[in-house]
Amino acid sequence: MKKIDVVLGLQWGDEGKGKVVDVLTPDYKVIARFQGGPNAGHSLVFDGDHFVLHTVPSGIFRKDSVNVIGNGVVIDPVILMEEIRAIEQKAGDITGKLLISKRAHLILPTHRMLDAASEAAKGKGKIGSTLKGIGPTYMDKTGRNGLRIGDILSPEFKNRYEALKQKHFGLLAQYDFQYDITDYEKQWLQAVEDLKRFPFIESELVVNDYLAKDVPVLAEGAQGSMLDIDFGTYPFVTSSNTMTAGVCTGLGVAPNRVGKVMGIFKAYCTRVGSGPFPTELFDETGEQLRQIGHEFGATTGRPRRCGWLDLVALKYAVMMNGVSELIMMKSDVLNTFKTIKVAVAYEIGGKQLDYFPFESGEEVKPVYKEFKGWDCDITGVRKYEDFPQELKDYIAFIEKETGCPVKIISVGPDRKEIVLR
Repeated sequence: MKKIDVVLGLQWGDEGKGKVVDVLTPDYKVIARFQGGPNAGHSLVFDGDHFVLHTVPSGIFRKDSVNVIGNGVVIDPVILMEEIRAIEQKAGDITGKLLISKRAHLILPTHRMLDAASEAAKGKGKIGSTLKGIGPTYMDKTGRNGLRIGDILSPEFKNRYEALKQKHFGLLAQYDFQYDITDYEKQWLQAVEDLKRFPFIESELVVNDYLAKDVPVLAEGAQGSMLDIDFGTYPFVTSSNTMTAGVCTGLGVAPNRVGKVMGIFKAYCTRVGSGPFPTELFDETGEQLRQIGHEFGATTGRPRRCGWLDLVALKYAVMMNGVSELIMMKSDVLNTFKTIKVAVAYEIGGKQLDYFPFESGEEVKPVYKEFKGWDCDITGVRKYEDFPQELKDYIAFIEKETGCPVKIISVGPDRKEIVLR
């Protein structure tokens, strides 16, 4: 019986998961998203085109692939149908290639309003929500009020939708917040109808059946490990389990069915929205990273906060996820830097820590190790042997510290700009 391989982000999201899944998919028949919602923005660049996927798994453009939206995902039918229409302009009809779990929860128009009202009420304490209604949807899921994809087929669906909408109106009355869902609700109800052309499945049975038949399956994570609801920089986190454990609950596979775990990280660090970021740079260097790396959110367009690689957080994510191999993205962004720094420890209240602590806010000062930059263009390199020694040293240091081999190094945005070891 096959095991399910996992690919996920090890930082605060935006690590380049879309490109990696797209590169890995020739080896997998089935690609399955296991958590998150349309707050994800997985960018794919190929044949001169640029696509951003929010809910659909990143294998969708590969011929003969099967793409599963798992039970751990929350779905906004409007956003999903917009995405499907854009994909079908490029790839033709995908009805047979996209399977949706009956157990995946629906994001209602009122969930979006609750998200916006809650965030506005926080004032300076904003968590940096994408305002897509994801948090309130997961709250309804755990509060046992939610509507799921499978409910769409019930004759009682409209009544249940109305009941939940009225409950949300009651909650919204507590906020000083103006809203109108009329137009979005019309689109939403139409999108719910449009989704009915796709197979709604018991995804846990389907995924396990594929594994039993030795079909290779890849689980695709969204956001990043440091945004995990339990182990991330709480409360500045997402609403789901972004780590390997989320594969078990988000797709219905047993822990002993998990195989290879491929962890993706950038050669430096970025973060969108509020929350701790020990290695953040507020100077010219941070701006340089942002401009060279085009660090603006794929979903929101917001400028990303930029800083040096945080090895303390990276080692923590490697441990928590059981990472078996690493994938380093955006190495080319560091092409022009004479000196590159890596945080190898934190200083809190005069004490030095080499682990990721409960307190990860402003009191944390990074302790850096400096490396000589490679100071040359590596975008044309396709063999590891051809890398400059400085880059090899940088990679060797990361491997030694994390105990994991770096198997893939990305040297540019296109799916072909990659070095496999």
